[in-house]
Amino acid sequence: MKVIAETPDQYIEQLADDRKNAVEQLRKTILDHLPTGFSETISYGMIGFVVPHTIYPNGYHCDPKQPLPFISIASQKNYLALYHMGLYANPELLKWFADEYPKHCKTKLDIGKSCIRFKKPDQIPHELIGELCSKMTTEQWIKIYQDTLKR
Repeated sequence: MKVIAETPDQYIEQLADDRKNAVEQLRKTILDHLPTGFSETISYGMIGFVVPHTIYPNGYHCDPKQPLPFISIASQKNYLALYHMGLYANPELLKWFADEYPKHCKTKLDIGKSCIRFKKPDQIPHELIGELCSKMTTEQWIKIYQDTLKR
């Protein structure tokens, strides 16, 4: 599902009614738990939570004009997606999340490299997502990102 928006509010406004509430709630969960320093924006056509150029002037190595991405939310055709770059870059964080997920959700974890897919928006484990969002500061994410680039 392609949504063209310049702000997170515009993104949500364009969603089908059955997705609006779920994305709004997921967005609120992230905003309530994300450490200071991250900025909310539209990034790569999704709601993004990024390290702004004011904190990390180098930007994203694929396109230095873009701020360093960290978390994104997207409404895809068959699911809602939460992209968390820290899960991809930090095996310990991924293991923690995979171990915790069954304690919060009855459905099987549907995850790719950094993409957590939720086919049933009413079953998003908001408490767990909030805890995940609080586990990495901008400084920690920048260090992991830079260390990964050096390899």
